[in-house]
Amino acid sequence: MPLSKILFKPGIDREGTEYDNTGGWFDINLVRFRKGRPEKFGGWSKDSSNTYLGTARALHAWTSLGGSKYLGLGTTFKYYIKEGDSYSDVTPIRKTTTNGIVFSATNGSSTITATDNAHGAVKNDFVTISGAASLGGLITDTVLNQEYQITSVTTNTYTFTAKDSDGNAVVANSSDSGNGGSGVDGVYQINVGLDVYITGTGWSSGAWGEGTFGSTTALSATNQLRLWTHDHFGENLIINPRAGGIFRWVENNGLTTRALNLSAISGANLVPTVGLQVITSEKDRHLIVLGSDPVSDGARTGTIDPMLISFSDQENELEFQPLITNTAGDLRLSSGSSIIGATKSRQEILIWTDTALYSMQFVGPPFTFAVNLINEGTGLLGPKAAVTSAQSIYWMSSTNFYAYTGSVQKIPCSVHNYVYSDINLTQSFKVHAFTITEKSEVGWFYCSSSATEIDRYVIYNYEDAVWYYGNLERYAWLDSGIEDYPRATFDGYLFEQEDGFNDDGNPMTNVFIESSDFEVGEGEQFAYIQRMFPDLKFLSNSDSGKVNLVIKTRNNPGESLSTSSTSSVGSSTGQISLRARSRQAVFRVESDDDSDGNDNVGWRLGATRLDIKPDGRR
Repeated sequence: MPLSKILFKPGIDREGTEYDNTGGWFDINLVRFRKGRPEKFGGWSKDSSNTYLGTARALHAWTSLGGSKYLGLGTTFKYYIKEGDSYSDVTPIRKTTTNGIVFSATNGSSTITATDNAHGAVKNDFVTISGAASLGGLITDTVLNQEYQITSVTTNTYTFTAKDSDGNAVVANSSDSGNGGSGVDGVYQINVGLDVYITGTGWSSGAWGEGTFGSTTALSATNQLRLWTHDHFGENLIINPRAGGIFRWVENNGLTTRALNLSAISGANLVPTVGLQVITSEKDRHLIVLGSDPVSDGARTGTIDPMLISFSDQENELEFQPLITNTAGDLRLSSGSSIIGATKSRQEILIWTDTALYSMQFVGPPFTFAVNLINEGTGLLGPKAAVTSAQSIYWMSSTNFYAYTGSVQKIPCSVHNYVYSDINLTQSFKVHAFTITEKSEVGWFYCSSSATEIDRYVIYNYEDAVWYYGNLERYAWLDSGIEDYPRATFDGYLFEQEDGFNDDGNPMTNVFIESSDFEVGEGEQFAYIQRMFPDLKFLSNSDSGKVNLVIKTRNNPGESLSTSSTSSVGSSTGQISLRARSRQAVFRVESDDDSDGNDNVGWRLGATRLDIKPDGRR
């Protein structure tokens, strides 16, 4: 018989069984499709050796008029602006105590108790202490006068672990009997948020035994998964922790200054004090706050209206009072109970509530913005589950994937059941959409059913209209644009993605793609595979690159697969002799880059050929 080309349909199909998907691919990890052919994912490396505190779930890049490149990075603990390799802490200040803190230490312990009545801090908050005197022993003024993270709280006290300038714990001795003196100041950063999503804020949403029976939990920045939204307004940056305050960092003031509460800045007029999301309308230069607090008796209430949208005067982010002489105003959505998230395109801003999708467009005075209901029943899975690509706006709901190009379209998905049967919907607010424009990809990172943190992704290649998935932990993502490569966050570091083909200098492991079953004819006869002619293109280190080509076999769909042949294949491999006999076979390509001289190797699969012969019915 002539040689048989192995040309499987591009994309992964998990809607049926391995057997009924004959001629297709069935399983994959860290492999994508490009022009219909499988190829290994690009690798990643640390952007710098510097780290940040907390889990970073938000990234925003912009450039100043002077050409400075900035990256905003919001974490569970802080907000940073990165320029070059350095992270500058611009986290807003919540409260300052002057000459009002006293300390106590216990001999043999590094735990310091601070008393500051009605301090308002929560566990893991940060406070910077100054003006303290030595407690008399090892807890010196130098030890006390620095930034600390709070380890426990009561209404009027909190504790922290004493440390030296290198971060090593300092243990008090018997001489540490003082209180730090009478001139101790404390500067408190805004409260930190949660690293786990807590469902709901109404009746019974609190922990068992917390509050009175049947009480509700008010929506606040401290009882929410800490999700920052941010957008630049000119050179400046507007930031908002979900359900928290609205803050502004001014570029001209430099990276040593912190973001300030927008409503407290001189000239501010009826600026919302809280919100669910901030976004700027770039064409017309308005600051928009989604889920803001309403105005009552000439002042903001401080309580979120989750369906209210407030917008500033044009070119003035400090003016929110609607006047006949300006374009400030507000409007309230009617379909749903809460705004979940929004994203913008060139022509409009799309806003999702828990039950509907709206389009918001600038129309000019006297109405400023028009809001139109586009669709009901296509909600957003989480605040960051929508993204704008070069082609359209894509999002993930609790049941399906959608695209918007002027109208809503449900995207046929060949891995739908695979994804939705293995997703932890209790952590849906951690889902975040991403794009890799260079590869024509849009995707979503999500938590698998047994995980409470991001561990998986699913990708839709809109050029080829195919789907694939894999395992990768990334908590925030920013496509290339200002920078040459996409950026992503994980484990306290910022990573440069699609850089080389290894894992931050280490082998990229568990890279594979595996086909569904194929057979001779209708499977009525056994097949004998005796030769394989590989067709691979190595994308780097082509002289030394190697992958494994694997043939697995079984005789009936219900049987387990057994590995019949594993062949190490390089760029110069001509043909491989095999001895595999079965009714059905599976083809697999895998690489771990774990052998000497096989690091940082990329590959692309072509049309491998097999010498297959019929071999009888028994």
